[in-house]
Amino acid sequence: MAVPKRKLSKARRDKRRSNIWRLDAPALMKCPHCGEYKRTHRLCGNCGYYDGKMIVKKKA
Repeated sequence: MAVPKRKLSKARRDKRRSNIWRLDAPALMKCPHCGEYKRTHRLCGNCGYYDGKMIVKKKA
């Protein structure tokens, strides 16, 4: 049977049990040009628009 070699401090134990290590899902918004979901403050991967301007031309 496994037995701990040293006592675990309360701070270390509670840090492990807390939820601060959980990652959050990225915030998504709809692209005003094509309606696809994209991350905020980033170029739309579907249509190539950012801030109402075409940045990257997409092939049809």
